[in-house]
Amino acid sequence: MRYRSTREVVDDLKRHGRLIEVTESLSPRLEIAEVQRRVYARGGPAVLFTNPQDCSFPMVSNLFGSLDQARFLFRTTIDRVRRAIELKIDPTAFFRKPFRYTSAPWTAWTMLPRPVGSGPVQKHLVPLSQLPQVVSWPDDGGPFVTLPQVLSEGPIDPAASRSQRLGSQRLVGCNLGMYRVQLAGNQYAHDSEIGLHYQLHRGIGVHHRAALSAGEPFRVSVTVGGSPAMTLAAVMPLPEGVGELTFAGAMAGYRIPMILGPGHAPIYADADFSISGIVDPSGLKPEGPFGDHLGYYAKQHPFPWMRVTHVSHRPGAIWPFTVVGRPPQEDTTFGELIHELTGPIIPSVLPGVRGVHAVDAAGVHPLLLAIGSERYTPYAKPGRPQELLTQANAILGQGQMSLAKYLMIADGNESPELDLYDIESFFAWVLERIDFGSDLHFQTKTTIDTLDYSGEGFNQGSKLVIAASGPPKRVLATECPSQISLPDGFHSPKLCMRGVLAIQAKQGAPIDSLLEHWTRQRVSHVDSPSAESPSAGKTRTHWMDSIPWVVLVDDSAFTSRSVNNFLWVAFTRSNPATDIRGVGETVQSKHWSCVGPIVLDARIKPHHAPPLLESPEVNRRIDALAARGGPIAKYL
Repeated sequence: MRYRSTREVVDDLKRHGRLIEVTESLSPRLEIAEVQRRVYARGGPAVLFTNPQDCSFPMVSNLFGSLDQARFLFRTTIDRVRRAIELKIDPTAFFRKPFRYTSAPWTAWTMLPRPVGSGPVQKHLVPLSQLPQVVSWPDDGGPFVTLPQVLSEGPIDPAASRSQRLGSQRLVGCNLGMYRVQLAGNQYAHDSEIGLHYQLHRGIGVHHRAALSAGEPFRVSVTVGGSPAMTLAAVMPLPEGVGELTFAGAMAGYRIPMILGPGHAPIYADADFSISGIVDPSGLKPEGPFGDHLGYYAKQHPFPWMRVTHVSHRPGAIWPFTVVGRPPQEDTTFGELIHELTGPIIPSVLPGVRGVHAVDAAGVHPLLLAIGSERYTPYAKPGRPQELLTQANAILGQGQMSLAKYLMIADGNESPELDLYDIESFFAWVLERIDFGSDLHFQTKTTIDTLDYSGEGFNQGSKLVIAASGPPKRVLATECPSQISLPDGFHSPKLCMRGVLAIQAKQGAPIDSLLEHWTRQRVSHVDSPSAESPSAGKTRTHWMDSIPWVVLVDDSAFTSRSVNNFLWVAFTRSNPATDIRGVGETVQSKHWSCVGPIVLDARIKPHHAPPLLESPEVNRRIDALAARGGPIAKYL
């Protein structure tokens, strides 16, 4: 389907049994978000809310509720885009299989955005306050647009002709992104100002800087709805020089119509809603808090804000939204679809790298897993990673991947069957081989995700690369060792996965006391007589030999209950340079190492953001809705 509006998307999903309707009058403040969270968690379809309180527009969520549904939305174009990517990787493939790529010219044509003078989205004017005011979490700072398409452009050459100012050339350098938009609250003037939250490594920042340098107004348009291709394009991590509008056209199956005018940024003509305005260069205003994709509240911080000049909507407009929170949520599907489309191209962008997985359960940015390859010295056995480190640095130099805190990279030559998406097996492979003396590589005083509060300041933190290769060095424990001895303040050890142990630690319990205790234990076992050969001085096996990774947590039962719990706790609540310690740790030539195991402090700390909690009162109201039965009851 080549959708031209959210209404067309909704009607198509309904015809195919992929949408349910909620006719009850529910509040956009917390209630509708709670329904969405429950429907997604139970694998439900898209949800159309036909009668939201204090709002004249229907609302729809869970459009991307599963990878299967996302594939359905793009069923007429996704194969063409895959083939275009194949040709990008290997242009000679066209001559080997010309019939496979007969759609390539059409795909290339649809990738060109189309300038227009007007569009359906301009049909009806509306006050900003009449847009759906969705609040997802109890302590959010106000209502937010959660699926915005934010389009910006750099300063326009004043010497350009009128045809250039209104022609397709103007669209070449546009940036389309999904940046958080706060509709009301804080210090924003009612009905005339909104918050615009964008972070590091976002293309809109380049345009903002250029406008400030030129002393010109920085115009931005925010649209919502239309083709799902525009929503996907807004989150797509495209390489430099590839425009989001061109990708959107390929996925939509038609040239994206963009309204060009002298007084505003380009506006997506087929959108359901449009907000146009100018980012004020005079200063910043508080934005947030907001329940974000790490599962915590992004705190209130100063960010750019926009003077709104024009708000409009198309006839029959429907407001698409989602709920952001601890993963998995609906935005998990974006990551899955992005991997499906771009995974094959990674080796051509990052030579030697066979795949990269941004782990959704760990909050996406905190943890990357990668498979690389030692290619250049097949005749040598250096005993430690070499080219893997070059590839790790290349990964951390790529766009949003540069925000990662932890990168585990494994040598794919050692195990061709290694699967990035089998988390437990991948961790086990790395932990079996990790050399605590050579395989841990820190970067300190660097940048991390704006939304990550585990570091030492705003956007500030550290990174750890764990590069593993070679044969196994240890056998990992498959059950919690019975002989663990712990000092005061540490208790309740639980095995999270093979070789990974969670230990509950009181707030303030010093890690040094634990490390000293375990160091004494290790020393007492070295050169002590073994049961097999009392006179040989053979070293006995110690439980630490099979547990290379220990994580200190506030609740070991919760952390060990599932792999996802372990990933969320360990990697969202820690900053590598400050929170990683190790038994027998030393620094030589500025390289940190330890005898092992690694001890990661993932307890909640005073500077961390609070975790997201649902409203008990709202939960009771939605429970009551479920009790009344109907088509949605089984999802609540």
